[in-house]
Amino acid sequence: MPIELSTETPTSLIPLAWLIGDWAGAGVVGYPTMTEELNFGQEVSFSHDGRGFLAYSSRTWLLDAAGEKVRPLASETGYWRPAGPADDGGTALEVLLVHPSGIIETYYGAVDGPRIKLSTDVVARTATAKEYNAAHRLYGLVESDLVWVLDMAAVGQPLTSHASARLKRV
Repeated sequence: MPIELSTETPTSLIPLAWLIGDWAGAGVVGYPTMTEELNFGQEVSFSHDGRGFLAYSSRTWLLDAAGEKVRPLASETGYWRPAGPADDGGTALEVLLVHPSGIIETYYGAVDGPRIKLSTDVVARTATAKEYNAAHRLYGLVESDLVWVLDMAAVGQPLTSHASARLKRV
């Protein structure tokens, strides 16, 4: 399904237009502090209201061996903001994310065609949140699917692979 941008869409959003819409699929999550890798389902939405940013939301849930929903896992919401030309080509990108677990992240990176690379600049935690120090995210459009990977540094671990998923446009 092609993305339709209106005449009211800011030109700054054109590099992110391929993200706009709803996506759903599955992935895998693991970490050195986990006893085993787990499969999860995910729904992601990117939208805009005519201003120069994308609104973003994601929710995930644990899947059993048959692929059925077991329980909620994580959710995050935020904004993706184009920030002019990137130093190494493409468009600079600022991403702001909030998690109900008490974590707020600010990412800086770039979108270059159907590829996005982000790294945390700031991570803030509430007093009750788990230790979480840094993350790197990659997003790409692969065979019309949204594919992403997340590496994180948390709970005494260095930057390590944590989660990945492949989502289809819905």
